[in-house]
Amino acid sequence: MRIVVLTGGIGGARFLVGVRAYAREVGAEVTAVVNVGDDLLLHGLKVCPDLDSVMYTLGGGADPERGWGRVGESWTVKQELAAYGAQPTWFGLGDKDIATHLVRTTMVNAGYPLHAVTEALADRWQPGVRLLPATDDRLETHVVVELDGGQRAIHFQEWWVRHRGDVPTHRFVFVGAETARPAPGVAEAIAGADVVLVAPSNPVVSIAPVLAVPGLREAVADGPAPVVGVSPIIGGAPVRGMADRCLAVLGVECSAAGVGRLYGGRPAGGLLDGWLVAEEDAGSVVPEVTVRAAPLRMTDEAATAAMVRAALELT
Repeated sequence: MRIVVLTGGIGGARFLVGVRAYAREVGAEVTAVVNVGDDLLLHGLKVCPDLDSVMYTLGGGADPERGWGRVGESWTVKQELAAYGAQPTWFGLGDKDIATHLVRTTMVNAGYPLHAVTEALADRWQPGVRLLPATDDRLETHVVVELDGGQRAIHFQEWWVRHRGDVPTHRFVFVGAETARPAPGVAEAIAGADVVLVAPSNPVVSIAPVLAVPGLREAVADGPAPVVGVSPIIGGAPVRGMADRCLAVLGVECSAAGVGRLYGGRPAGGLLDGWLVAEEDAGSVVPEVTVRAAPLRMTDEAATAAMVRAALELT
């Protein structure tokens, strides 16, 4: 069995822990197609937050309390940069994390594509699934906001980390998406999958940038594999993160049904065949999609693997 997971963010990383556990039980192969819209250059370093969150989480190196970054992290470099007045100060890199970015930046500057760099970094962490960036090309999520008396576009990381999303926001733009190409192996993995899972990631800034890469939405929607999504909304609120604020910008209801309708059913030109919602949201209706309720709290690996099993039963 071959499973492809469209994923991003901390929720997506934790979901992959359950996918991996299930795959080990049944002998399945897993490919994670990971969002790169959060990527940015910081102090000359190429930072890939979602790829790193997935890699660290599956490799046992993520901080379980913060949910991001490395466990046992220190912040000497961040403090020294602040002492110099180096900008930006609103995004901090931990000392251990910087080592990852140094290796990545060195390899990218030497001409290695991002998928090859990701494979090299993952060799240390042994995540147990194949990690692929959605694209090797530049693709960044920017946000059009009202600041300083006018409209301007800022990087998504600045919108969220610096402003906490608390500025008048007009829209999200995936810069570079028009000319991006799927990273090698991505389209092939989708075409050869027995099932495609859409992780309980932010649908606006984690999943949408993946689908914005030309050809990927079509590969998923028109491919032979059934597509099952897992709701990131439980009882009308995101489990963590800012999906509610992002959905509000799009005018989409923050509910399991609202996100399901945003993805849409495949018979109606959308993505989904099945939609797994929380027990709190039983009764949610998404046209042309089979909806089932199950416990969706990812409290531990066993609970998350049970979620995955319930999602796959929808196929």
